[in-house]
Amino acid sequence: MRTLCVRALRQAPYEATWDAMRVFTQERRPDSVDELWLIEHPPVYTRGRNARERAPAGLIPTVDTDRGGDLTYHGPGQLVAYTLFDLTGLGIGVRQLVHGLEETVLATLAAFGIGAQRRSGAPGVYVGDAKIASLGLRIRGGRSYHGLALNVAMDLAPFGSIAPCGYQGLRVTQIADLGGPRDIAIVAPVLVEALAATFHYQPSRGTHGSACGSTKSVIARP
Repeated sequence: MRTLCVRALRQAPYEATWDAMRVFTQERRPDSVDELWLIEHPPVYTRGRNARERAPAGLIPTVDTDRGGDLTYHGPGQLVAYTLFDLTGLGIGVRQLVHGLEETVLATLAAFGIGAQRRSGAPGVYVGDAKIASLGLRIRGGRSYHGLALNVAMDLAPFGSIAPCGYQGLRVTQIADLGGPRDIAIVAPVLVEALAATFHYQPSRGTHGSACGSTKSVIARP
């Protein structure tokens, strides 16, 4: 069973986090421990490499990123889980990673009594006709970064100004509106446990222990 370093970084700016992920991925060695970063972002629209739509001009900034996927929104109350994994070491490919991340979200939601499902040809997790979690990944040299975003208890209004993930009229939902908890601190450990079970990791917290190694490539905690 491989060790997974879990870092709960709380709220952090999107661009600084993205820079830190790229540095980590570039500098990691073959024996580096895989990491999972749990973060909330201040309000921001992000455009993946496949994005055609532009976000509306206004107070919410837009960042063009190197992840896959289309246009989406991040904000407080959304749990973002960045998966800095060595796919070669895990013995999996991109499709298995995507499937495993969707499985992680499905198991997390099931723990709170929320039934959800995948959609063929549309990565992410859905409750009925509404999307509750999105995926966006980048693979470089067999190593992944970016990850998944799970709506917990956030202001969903900014999604209404875009076609979320490239789908015009796509509704979005969140855990709090489906009878689940409003506190990300309750949801996060459930997601970590589900992810560890899916990918056969042994989690190690980033606040203690040597498994997480140096923090020089990790954005500073507020």
